[in-house]
Amino acid sequence: MAESDEPWTEKPPRLDIGVVGTGRAGSVLGAALKRAGHNIRACTAVSDISKLRAESLLPGVPVTSIDEAVKDRDLILLTVPDDVLGQVVTGLAATNAVSPGTFVMHASGRYGIEILRPLTQQGCLPLALHPVMTFTGTSIDLNRLSACPFGITTVQTLRPVAETLVVEIGGEPIWVPEENRGLYHAALTFGANNLMTLVTQTTELLEAAGITNPRRQLDVVEVQEPYSCFELSYYESLGLCSPGGAADLITSGATLRSGDIPVNASGGCLGANPIGAAGLIRLIEAAMQVTGRAGEHQIPGAKLAGAQTGGGWANLRGFAVVSAD
Repeated sequence: MAESDEPWTEKPPRLDIGVVGTGRAGSVLGAALKRAGHNIRACTAVSDISKLRAESLLPGVPVTSIDEAVKDRDLILLTVPDDVLGQVVTGLAATNAVSPGTFVMHASGRYGIEILRPLTQQGCLPLALHPVMTFTGTSIDLNRLSACPFGITTVQTLRPVAETLVVEIGGEPIWVPEENRGLYHAALTFGANNLMTLVTQTTELLEAAGITNPRRQLDVVEVQEPYSCFELSYYESLGLCSPGGAADLITSGATLRSGDIPVNASGGCLGANPIGAAGLIRLIEAAMQVTGRAGEHQIPGAKLAGAQTGGGWANLRGFAVVSAD
């Protein structure tokens, strides 16, 4: 590198990367690294849907065996399910498939770098970079990575590398010490489990209210979406689209005020998210719609509205069907 008073003006070296596992997260993270200028040399895909994701998000990247995907790479991205991550690491170590000095990175929130020990003992460099978001496995996730928090865990000497990789793909690196990784995962799991409980109860309430086809029967929906990933989950759990179809629902324009199932015509949390009444405001907005008093964001002819509520001082959570009758 030429001498300069500003050494960081030059781009970091571009890496040759192998992606092991092109599920929803792996395909998107691979695409994000490619967009940042790195070279995705090979990837693995087992299921038909993974092969389709690889073809869509990593066009031109050969789908190979694990051994071929990790051979002679600068960085290996392990994005396999948590319950097989340890087996994959052990298998790679047993066959000496990964060269010493290779960065080995996983994206699991559950584990830090200890699970990579079989490879680090062979001279590999461990990185744990966990994006705190729900993936759809589509190109829409690439923009959603912008400012997404990443829980990063590694050895101190590699911390600048981990942070640089996260910043390059648009994320926000958050340092999580190895000894705190379990607590970090527990906090995220607690929040997700609460969300899934709400999703299940919502489905049951819809059925009890006689709403068997929400997409067709509801005229407008209000959801409490303090985080964008929540809204994607709500679309699927409320039956507004099929599982995995939230991204396509959004891009189709169906949830716009002019769409066939307007969601948050009020602006949602961006329009009004009052402390102490965060959940109640969604119910109020739904009632205003069906009584024709929503003003500039009134949906013409709205007679049946759905309101998913959450938050507030009373921690009001649930789902209501609001009718004009």
